[in-house]
Amino acid sequence: MTRHAQSERLLLCDDLDRLGPDRPTLCEGWQTRDLAAHIVVRDGRPDLSLGRVVPFLAGHLEREQRRIANGDYAALVDRVRRGAPVWNPMSQPKVDEVTNLVEFFVHHEDVLRAQPDWTPRELSPQLEGKLWAALRRTARLMFRRSATGIVLIAEGHGRHAAKLPDEHGTVILRGAPGELVLYAYGRTSVARVELEGDADDIAALQGAQLGLS
Repeated sequence: MTRHAQSERLLLCDDLDRLGPDRPTLCEGWQTRDLAAHIVVRDGRPDLSLGRVVPFLAGHLEREQRRIANGDYAALVDRVRRGAPVWNPMSQPKVDEVTNLVEFFVHHEDVLRAQPDWTPRELSPQLEGKLWAALRRTARLMFRRSATGIVLIAEGHGRHAAKLPDEHGTVILRGAPGELVLYAYGRTSVARVELEGDADDIAALQGAQLGLS
């Protein structure tokens, strides 16, 4: 089995090493060191991760993540590169592929596309196929706040009706699977996606908060 999630993790680490600790990312308020700390917490600190869903623990998560981010940067990136500890189910290849592929693809692009000289990567057909399959599983959740219907079209991969219209008509999103993933996960300003539909419907979609947050 090709481990695309593992490949994206390692490529991200290579770019974190190359760029250093203080470069911008697409995650608001986070530099590269903060994004690396987020991954370390996700991999190995479930006690802190609760702060993402339990409001009164959010402050503890923020403080500890900042402490981790302010440590030795080379060691921090090495912790990301090593991956989840053995007790975490995400250390198992099949679980890792399902739970981490989109996570690491998006965060890799968060780093790359925040740099002033970024250009799109050329993704393999196999990776594009995996991203398309993952997006089809999660698209309804990602677009749940849109008042428009959503149809995703990935040339060469197919189409997927992600959401029925609510207050507005349907908007068609066309692009490569990786670009559609980025749009669905809220990276709309950098995703190379074409929108088709009524102008009011497109405006409604562009004003919606997409992704998990």
